Amino acid sequence: MSRHPKIHPDASSARPSAPLVPRAASRSEQGDPSKRTLTQRSTYAPLAPPRKRGRSCCCRCVCYTLCLLFLLVVAVGATIGILYLVLKPKLPDYSIDRLQLTQFALNQDSSLSTAFNVTITAKNPNEKIGIYYEDGSEITVWYNETKLSEGSLPKFYQGHENTTVIDVQMSGQSQDATGIMSTLEEQQQTTGNIPLRLRVDQPVRIKFGKLKLMEVRFLVRCGVFVDSLAANNVIKIQSSSCKFRLRL
Repeated sequence: MSRHPKIHPDASSARPSAPLVPRAASRSEQGDPSKRTLTQRSTYAPLAPPRKRGRSCCCRCVCYTLCLLFLLVVAVGATIGILYLVLKPKLPDYSIDRLQLTQFALNQDSSLSTAFNVTITAKNPNEKIGIYYEDGSEITVWYNETKLSEGSLPKFYQGHENTTVIDVQMSGQSQDATGIMSTLEEQQQTTGNIPLRLRVDQPVRIKFGKLKLMEVRFLVRCGVFVDSLAANNVIKIQSSSCKFRLRL
């Protein structure tokens, strides 16, 4: 019986006992897995935060509101400009024509009683604007800081390019007037005149066409120099000047 020889594998074809890559290293043909993961993550862009629709809507509303306000201001300004060019408004003109002192007496209690009759000429130079003089007016006569008399203008309508003469009766009483009397006499002897001031506070309404505007107030300030203050005497007005101002 023949014996077959035993065939032993070649030592060169046996598997290596040690791994190709050390166990402590995590390398492969595709590189380090940990580094590959970081590289892949870095390639993705961060996600943008979601937009807040509420804030954008508020900004849009604010912008629309500002635009509307701007257009409204422009429209109002253009309307006023057109009306000014069409109507060509002018300020009224006032003058003190006559001043009569009907009472000027120092009482036993040192109070001063006075009464004036004043004639005022009011001119409306506007061709297309009328003026309504309303109730609630006040006209006063002053010497320095002392109010001598007061009254009111009548209610009336003044048409286009109209001149109206107004007679106003005024009266008043001033307390502790002993010093006022001596000051008046001294000033009249020194300068030959006495300075008085007339103040007019008049509510009016402006009318053009059929449109009647809201109520405004005319403020008139007149400086008047008279020759004397004597009862029952028409005072001679040496000079006078009036300033007009409009107050809303």
